Amino acid sequence: MDHVRTLRASDTEPRPIYAVWELTLKCDQPCQHCGSRAGAARVEELSLEEILRVASELATLGCREVVLIGGEAYLRPDLAQIVRHLAERSVRVIMQTGGRALTVERARALADAGLSQVGVSIDGPAAIHDRLRGNLGSWAAAMRALENAASVGLGVSANSQINRLNMDHLEGMFETFHRAGVRSWQVQLTAPMGRAADHPEWIVEPWMVVPILDRLAAIQERAAELFAEDGGEGRMFDVFCGNNLGYFGPHETLLRSRPHGDEVHWSGCQAGVRSVGIESDGTVKGCPSLPTAPYAGGNVRAASLAHIWAEDPTVRFPRGRANGELWGFCASCHYAEVCGAGCAWTAHTTLGKRGNYPFCYHRAKTLERRGLRERLVHRTRAPHEPYDFGRFELVLEPVP
Repeated sequence: MDHVRTLRASDTEPRPIYAVWELTLKCDQPCQHCGSRAGAARVEELSLEEILRVASELATLGCREVVLIGGEAYLRPDLAQIVRHLAERSVRVIMQTGGRALTVERARALADAGLSQVGVSIDGPAAIHDRLRGNLGSWAAAMRALENAASVGLGVSANSQINRLNMDHLEGMFETFHRAGVRSWQVQLTAPMGRAADHPEWIVEPWMVVPILDRLAAIQERAAELFAEDGGEGRMFDVFCGNNLGYFGPHETLLRSRPHGDEVHWSGCQAGVRSVGIESDGTVKGCPSLPTAPYAGGNVRAASLAHIWAEDPTVRFPRGRANGELWGFCASCHYAEVCGAGCAWTAHTTLGKRGNYPFCYHRAKTLERRGLRERLVHRTRAPHEPYDFGRFELVLEPVP
């Protein structure tokens, strides 16, 4: 992969370039795979004054992009003020939403405040999406949210979690998004965290990542064909793998690079290196997806964000870490030095600690050549707290 661009040294200097900020845990949908178990607001969520102070700190630290999430971020009545404060400091602001009540009026107010893009979570055809959301009509509402956001000039993207309920519907999802004018589709695996941890039967088996990635690659190639048939006008549809889906198979650069851009591949967990997550009570984590209990760093009410970023060992755990923490298959993998055992969030919420990542294309194919595959066995239930998890064990078995 010598021809593939990896991250430049200047890109990997510890700096929170990308932030995901949970503004509230209040939500208008009872999503059954929600990692944070959102629903009611936290008891002590940050005030507007506290949020604006931290937003200014993010800009000073060099943050380029903030993704606002919940719960549902639009349920905060002061959301437009928060967006405007960030945008005035040259920070690109995106909102991730389930879209249940993203009306044209809400979308226009946020666009006027400086919001750049809306990412709408859509997890399958209507029946499957509504089952996952625990809410009849949520698929139709999400599709309206895409339309409403686009109608006021906002960029729109779709985001999907892949699990056993929807993994056989990827082609149909692409066709729906393509017809709706979506040009960016980020996909990731459903991790067994929060309410998803209560449904171990929904979590894909490690070997299933091979057909999933093969099909996503075929979809990306089909998107390129459609783009060429249309004369190469506009922007090509982009299937983009999230951080917990990969790695180092034949589709790695196709599904991680942007169309017509530099080719990139997975370069290790960027939690606390280029990304930061902030929970609505002010808790800071290296990555927003990480489970709270083992990865909560400082709190912005007790220390500055700059101090937490620079000094808290829980937030900065990937910086300069050695491969000595790797175990299992990952400890002896050819890609161990650059990969670092994949996504720390999904590894930890699946196996109870990071350092061994089962949902890996290279790993599954290597085991397959030996006539083997891995299967998950659910051992421990989650304790029913925000960002919680249980534990699985891996069983190595012959390929049937």
